[in-house]
Amino acid sequence: MAQNGVGFGMRAGILGTGSALPKKVLTNQDLEKIVDTSDEWIVTRTGIRERRIAEAAEATSDYALLAGQRALASAGIQAEDLDMIMVSTVTPDMLFPSTASLVQDRLGATHAAAFDLEAACTGFMYGDFLASALVNSGQCRYVLVISADLLSRITDYEDRSTCVLFGDGAGAAVVGLVPEDKGFLSFHLGSDGAGGKFLYMPGGGSRMPASEESVKSRQHFLKMEGQETFKYAVRAMGVSVERVLSDAHLDMADVDLLVPHQANIRIIEAIRNRLHLDPAKVMYTIEKYGNTSASSIPIALDEAVKQGKVHPGQVALMVGFGAGMTWGAIAVRL
Repeated sequence: MAQNGVGFGMRAGILGTGSALPKKVLTNQDLEKIVDTSDEWIVTRTGIRERRIAEAAEATSDYALLAGQRALASAGIQAEDLDMIMVSTVTPDMLFPSTASLVQDRLGATHAAAFDLEAACTGFMYGDFLASALVNSGQCRYVLVISADLLSRITDYEDRSTCVLFGDGAGAAVVGLVPEDKGFLSFHLGSDGAGGKFLYMPGGGSRMPASEESVKSRQHFLKMEGQETFKYAVRAMGVSVERVLSDAHLDMADVDLLVPHQANIRIIEAIRNRLHLDPAKVMYTIEKYGNTSASSIPIALDEAVKQGKVHPGQVALMVGFGAGMTWGAIAVRL
């Protein structure tokens, strides 16, 4: 890991983005055959029509690798130039070694340190915050931040209240120095462990190691209190947006695109209405991908860049929340 001085008039920013999604599509009509639900019920309550599901032989690192490769290509950076790789995930290939280490090897990033980061759906916010600090301090020149999850692996397809929500995917960004009129403008991160009981997976850790009983009682699937999570999300995301705008000396008129965590259309619309924002200035991917955990924001950002919804020099505002509870927002000029 190289130490570099930060050049005058430079600061950390996003150099390139990438994403990767499975080819297999799971539609609402497919779910109607599995659980007692309907397309109308799912769309009305979540905004989701389909989601992507990885094949049985695939793992989180496969999609993390693809997203990372595409972000490097977008940034024009070689893997051997990376100083650090972070992978935010709640579905690692295995408890150890880290998914980031597996990706580092397959990328050929021979000079990079690597570690996993677990902040659930807020993982991309946390990863960018750390990457920015490493670059601005001169400790790293280039950092690859990847968010990847195969939530289908921990989704209970007998629970109709949660199985309709989640999909698989990965998104990534390369962080390095950019001219000071661009780059990260402000961050706000938060956590409240008292809310952990609203969204969690009880089985598989030191509290409840895997056993015949834990498997039979379906403890290795995620559990969620939907209404409590909704209220927490809207409140925390609203506060985070207001704080990050204030710290960056911006108001909503300065924001060219809002890129929210794609958890539920009702949450996205609640935030949009709170901010009095035109729908045209919001990035939506919820309809076709569902909730892909920490990867939902970088996937949406990558699509926004590729579709021309946000251009170089414009301000993107990213905001999310996740299990923990965790939340965060970032203002960045691309």
